Amino acid sequence: MIRRNQSFVLLVSLRTLKTPFCLTIKLITLSSSPNELKRTLTPIMLWGLGVGYVISGMYFGWNLGLEKGGTLGLAIATFFIIILYITFTFSYTEMACAIPKAGGAFDYANRALGKDWGFIAGMAQNIEFIFAPPAIAFAIGAYFNLFFPQIPVLAIAIFSYVLFTSLNIYGVKAAATFELIITVLAVGELLLFAGVTLPHFEMKNLQYNAFPNGWQGVFAAIPFAIWFFLAIEGVANVAEEAIRPQRTILLGFGSALLTLIILCVLVFVSSIGVAGWEAIVYKSDGSTSDSPLPLALEHIVGSNNLLYHLLITVGLFGLIASFHGIILAAGRSSFEFGRVKFAPAFLGKIHPRFRTPSNALLVNMVIGIIALLTGKTAEIITLSVFGALTLYIISMIAFLRLRKKEPELERPFKVPLYPYFPIIALVIGTFSFIAMVVYDFKLALIYFAIMGLCFLLFKLFRNKTIVDKTYIKDISRKDTEYTKKIT
Repeated sequence: MIRRNQSFVLLVSLRTLKTPFCLTIKLITLSSSPNELKRTLTPIMLWGLGVGYVISGMYFGWNLGLEKGGTLGLAIATFFIIILYITFTFSYTEMACAIPKAGGAFDYANRALGKDWGFIAGMAQNIEFIFAPPAIAFAIGAYFNLFFPQIPVLAIAIFSYVLFTSLNIYGVKAAATFELIITVLAVGELLLFAGVTLPHFEMKNLQYNAFPNGWQGVFAAIPFAIWFFLAIEGVANVAEEAIRPQRTILLGFGSALLTLIILCVLVFVSSIGVAGWEAIVYKSDGSTSDSPLPLALEHIVGSNNLLYHLLITVGLFGLIASFHGIILAAGRSSFEFGRVKFAPAFLGKIHPRFRTPSNALLVNMVIGIIALLTGKTAEIITLSVFGALTLYIISMIAFLRLRKKEPELERPFKVPLYPYFPIIALVIGTFSFIAMVVYDFKLALIYFAIMGLCFLLFKLFRNKTIVDKTYIKDISRKDTEYTKKIT
């Protein structure tokens, strides 16, 4: 019985035997590629993934930028970062629709700029996606620890890694459906939070000590402004699993970005407007907190109110959504690296039953748990942001190069206002990267060391592979010549 999804190749050969000609016909059944991902994702699922990757940035971390720049300083930084993400996302969408591959920026840079730049872009993407989850896992552990103090934070964080990695291995549709559900809950919680806090909004709270460190504070606040939107580009990494990717990616990417911009403005204004920026940065003991929403609510309803506990409990879904979503994107990024042999080939294998990149997901989990054990969550976040900015810069260079190199490439979606959008994204991304190097120089050195070591290993591995292939081709040529000679 012939199945519809099978393809066939007819091989016809003419061989000289006792008869003048012998016609040999072979019918070979080819199944789908063993490394082909399954297409199951719809536009609403991509919206859930895009918002889910990012939404934890609304719940924690961003408020630490207020300590650097105050309300106005972080607002200015966030304004330019929003422009960065608008121009970048539209440009990135064009490439994702034209080249719907699981590697995302790696595939685009590899095609436009060559293997070396492709490796750098892919490695930066791996650093972004692999190092963001440990910070979120630690926040999940700390959150649960408030309700179950007898369970250590680290144990909860590691359990979360195992649980959500297993869900991703089970199947992308199940993972995306789960992501959609918890993302809807997380968005609903933020809207409810805004509904509770906005009636208590006062303009004077936005104006109080709004620019404490001047323009220097704006530059220092950039990483925290980026944290609002970090990892939305992960939508492109599941393009290979989207139904009708050209249409699905555009709808999913665009609606996710619009949702996140609206939520960013709502959270920013409603949180600070309650009692000023210092009230959502410093705890009662004077130490800094990375949980602005609970601090803002506490000023309104108190910490023992049922509404306070309800909102905080539901708010946990925001952390879970981003943690789970970025694990999904990281698996696809590492999978593509292995599939094209830029990393150990076993990373490019998929599970024979679930058709998911199980090896890549498991390796990323191990690396994430090791990073988690260091306890350096703030530093891990910063390394992730360095990777993201490197990815954005190289992606925009690849975009501009691809437009000139392959003008005939089918582009179902084209970025508006070309070439201004990609150039604006490139300029803001480069400026932000330089500012981060200046204000986080030690972490920048660590980031450059990681990238440099990985690139060196890549070059050694690649050169060895080229030598091996040349040797094999040479042996094959000699064998062919020998065969002809004895024949």
